[in-house]
Amino acid sequence: MSNTALVGYAGVVSVNSQNIAEIRSFSIDLTADTIETTTMGGTNSGRTYTKGLSSFTGSADVYFDPEHFSTADLDGLINADVGDASVQMTIYPEGDGSGNQSMSGNIHVTGYSISASFDGLVEASISFQGDGQLTYTEAT
Repeated sequence: MSNTALVGYAGVVSVNSQNIAEIRSFSIDLTADTIETTTMGGTNSGRTYTKGLSSFTGSADVYFDPEHFSTADLDGLINADVGDASVQMTIYPEGDGSGNQSMSGNIHVTGYSISASFDGLVEASISFQGDGQLTYTEAT
């Protein structure tokens, strides 16, 4: 039996083809509407449904490293584009090496927060809303 479980320690999040540095974790939530198709007068005693529109949201937690966050790429993404222009995001759960799986789609940044504690590093959290469909690329 081969081990096919994915490990996250090499994961990469890329925005507009540029990797976001110092990633700690990320998450993607996919949802789909269900539309009721039950009709009157039928012999079916249960409700029936079909798939409707889908959407995705997510977040990424990063260490706030001034060497990476003072550049124009994240400054533009965070300060100018929160909720505004959509940007291309790609997530590589096991790293962006050849043959690895990925998920990609356009996103709107919906939030950005920085946190710190006396006994830890300064961290930042970026939240986003998908714009369109999330696309999967299978490893071959």
